[in-house]
Amino acid sequence: MGRAVASMVPPDGAHGAIDLDLQPHRACSGSVDHSERLNHMEALVLEKKLDLSLRDFPIERQEEKLGPRDVRIKLHTVGICGSDVHYYTHGKIGPFIVNAPMILGHEASGTIIETGSEVTTLKEGDRVCMEPGIPDPNSKATRLGMYNVDPAVRFWATPPVHGILRPTCVHPEAFTFKLPDSVSFAEAAMVEPLAVGVHAATKARIKPGDIAIVLGAGPIGLVTALSALAGGCARVYVSDLAKKKLDIAEGLNRAITGVQAGNDDIVERVKRDTDGWGADVLFEATGSPKAAARVFEPLAPGGCVVMIGGQPEPISYDAGAAMIREARVENIFRYAHVFPRCVAMLSSGAIDVRPLITRKFEFKDSVHAFEIAASAPPADVKMQIELPQ
Repeated sequence: MGRAVASMVPPDGAHGAIDLDLQPHRACSGSVDHSERLNHMEALVLEKKLDLSLRDFPIERQEEKLGPRDVRIKLHTVGICGSDVHYYTHGKIGPFIVNAPMILGHEASGTIIETGSEVTTLKEGDRVCMEPGIPDPNSKATRLGMYNVDPAVRFWATPPVHGILRPTCVHPEAFTFKLPDSVSFAEAAMVEPLAVGVHAATKARIKPGDIAIVLGAGPIGLVTALSALAGGCARVYVSDLAKKKLDIAEGLNRAITGVQAGNDDIVERVKRDTDGWGADVLFEATGSPKAAARVFEPLAPGGCVVMIGGQPEPISYDAGAAMIREARVENIFRYAHVFPRCVAMLSSGAIDVRPLITRKFEFKDSVHAFEIAASAPPADVKMQIELPQ
């Protein structure tokens, strides 16, 4: 099959976009015929920096054998994450360097088409979402419950581990979660980024009535704002440069207030609204050293700062400002133990991620989808790719 190659050419619109599928789905019934699953193995492959291909890839032949506690999943929807885009545009993230062709994608939902002999909680036809990191079950970090920081964790689309923008994948039962009928495939593919926000809100130890600030209105910033509200915050201020993203943020919940950086100072705004006291919690979700340098300024005494945005280089840290507030600083790396909570909140309506899904593409337009995502359109939050069924 010929290769479709992406380059950093400015996109010319929404070519390839299809209608969003946000309606709940009924679980499949009966056995699934997966005899044809290896007939078409096209995958979205990052060949090297700025070079994407939609081509046949032998990964599924390598996964022909199913472990006793594994399931085989037919992928349905995969979200485009900022890390996927960063690997595309830069060829690396910190120490993780793309030295060989790698399949992208790690935010996914799909349907189980085969189960291992010892699988007991899932069956063929179940609709699922998947936690993309697989730790070493015998590592000290995993045994202590901190499996997300296990140095040996194998995480989809993190070199040298392949992602799941491909027809099928094999995954452990323990990291595969059944979806209620009320949660669509599109919503289920949002569980992975939502897990970051829920993990951050959990680390913040939010109390009912807290005031929070989220720096950054990208996908992670907005799911963090929703998570903070679900955790009990009375109001969440979201700061960003992009007015369109702030409009989306304010449309999520009337308890969210957008503050446009450059036009309105977040420190002054929060101080004014809290009679000079400040915010109880601040989430840094920009990854910008400039934003991170001011995290303590709007913080109330005894407040907490949660660092979410990845920083490629060491950043300045105002220890004095933290000290006089007795500020607590938390850092998060992905998430742990929160996928079932995320699915439950989507099912109950406690959190609604549907407004964040702003564009969806067919799998055949995956290369173009990444071109658009790399251009960072200000009105888009989360783009998703839907695979053939």
